[in-house]
Amino acid sequence: MTEREPARGPEQRKQDVLDRLEKDEDVWVATASADGVPCLVPLSFVWDRGTLLLATRRTNPTAVNVTPSGQVRLTLGHTRDVVLIEGEAQIVEGADLPAASGDAFAEKLRWDLRGRAAWVYLRITPYTVKAWREENELAGRDLMLDGTWLV
Repeated sequence: MTEREPARGPEQRKQDVLDRLEKDEDVWVATASADGVPCLVPLSFVWDRGTLLLATRRTNPTAVNVTPSGQVRLTLGHTRDVVLIEGEAQIVEGADLPAASGDAFAEKLRWDLRGRAAWVYLRITPYTVKAWREENELAGRDLMLDGTWLV
């Protein structure tokens, strides 16, 4: 029988999410094409000014898929420690990226794409954040709704 940790309170869950957003380097990104074909890829990211900043080639399905609606779903963690984020993506050209954002991306990920025409940045603004570990945390998993933290 597996011993389960006690459920975390909402404040601790939010802090754990913010810690992961600061420290983790990769996130699973789910998009869908205009005709509904799903695409799931891992991308590196930096937590920047309350948004996730990612990069991909402008011709990759992820960049192409976010153009019509901007909707995207992201996940951090494994199946026993999930952070699920739904948000709106905007494509940002390297030349239009604020210097501080580009510097933060390059410093954390040791990868600077500014000035590389084949690449674009995706700035994801979260509107829903959920986090849970086990069944005992399902009831309180909503941490952000409509872009506002609940705790």
